[in-house]
This record gives sequence, structure tokens and C-alpha cells, in this order.
Amino acid sequence: MRNRKFLVFVFLLFSSPAFAQQAEHSSWYMYLQSIKFGPHWGAHFDMQVRTGDDRDYIRNVLIRPGITYYLNKNQSLTLGYLLAETNRNLDGTANNRLTEHRAWEQFMQNHKIGGVFAAHRFRLEQRFIEQPAGDRLFSQRFRYFARFIVPLKKREQTFSKGFFAAVQNEVFLNLQNKSQLNNSVFDQNRFYLAGGYRISPKIDLEAGYLRQSVNGLAVNTTNHVIQAAVYTRF
Repeated sequence: MRNRKFLVFVFLLFSSPAFAQQAEHSSWYMYLQSIKFGPHWGAHFDMQVRTGDDRDYIRNVLIRPGITYYLNKNQSLTLGYLLAETNRNLDGTANNRLTEHRAWEQFMQNHKIGGVFAAHRFRLEQRFIEQPAGDRLFSQRFRYFARFIVPLKKREQTFSKGFFAAVQNEVFLNLQNKSQLNNSVFDQNRFYLAGGYRISPKIDLEAGYLRQSVNGLAVNTTNHVIQAAVYTRF
């Protein structure tokens, strides 16, 4: 009962209405891996493929490696790089593919709230964004991410196998050169509800619905996303 009340609270907190003039429908496919080399050092890797509106072409491919330092069993620091390719899918346009290079730093905190497994992520990004004219825009962005996993079985100190429900939210804030992006500190918000199955302590399969609310320069967009993900931990 306490878990249900907690999930209702999180849903109401994170699902504030989005004032968008445009709607899209896409799919995101993700693979996320963390590897621990020893008590303190490890690596992060994730790859994402995202479709365009109505899922009729591949819009984005993202590759994000990183090196992690574990402060303790619940806290970690990661330094990484991201390569993002964007297909604009515009007819009659010579430069349809735009590339973004990004450095990122993050702090991760894990803990439990009763039978709920919680994670908080604070990430700072330095973005080198290719523009249609060929020049690059430099910008910095801050992201805060909160995720909660509820095992759908009797409570255990650790969750090693079985079905689970997940709810998460991430907010993005522009810190630099926002006038050339969307003229706002608020960049976007991503709210996500999912179900999954933990095959073992090392592998999770997950699928759900993500609502991406983007604050654009000329028009705001709500993107309704079907997301599927594989998580591995070694």
C-alpha cells in the first residue's frame, strides 16, 4: 500500500501538463551497460536509436561511453563523451546529417525507500552542436534524473529476479547560449512509465511509454515515445 501511494505521488509530481503546439510519435531503442573493474573503477556505455515522427525513418543515433569512479556502493562519479548523429530528413537539402559532440560529467546516488529502489543522477554537459550552415554552437546543459523501481513480488533486501514497474523523470536546463537554442532556461522534460523483467542481477529487459516535452525556439513539441531498453551490469 505504501508503494502504491508513493507511485501515485511521483506520477502527480512529474506529470505536469505540457503546453505544446505540436505532437509527434516515435520509438526509442536503448542498450545500457555498466562494467565494474574493481572496488572503485568501472565503465559506462550506452547506445540509442531513435525514429522520427510516425516511426518512418531513423532520426538519431547516440553513442555514449564513460569512465566511472565508485565512491562507495551507493555513489559514483562518471566522466564521458557522446557522439550524436541527427538525420533531418529534409528533401532538397544538401546537409541532412548534423553531428553533435558532447562531454559530460555526472554524480549518481542510489538508495531505498521502503521496498522501492531509487536512483538520482545529476549530469552536466558541454555540447558542440553542428548547425545547418556548418558552424558549431557551444552550449552547456544541466540534467536531473530520478528513477524508481518497484519489484512486483514480496519485499527483499536485494532485487535479483522477477517483474518490476519503473517510473522516472528527467528535466533539462540550458545554462549557456540559450538564446540560440530556445531562448529559455527550460529545455525539455521526459516522463517515463515502464514495466520490465529482471532476468538476473546482471540483466534487465524493459519497455514503456515516455512523454518528451520540448521547449522549442519557434514551437513547443510533445513527443509520445514507445521505448524499449536492455540494461546489463557486469
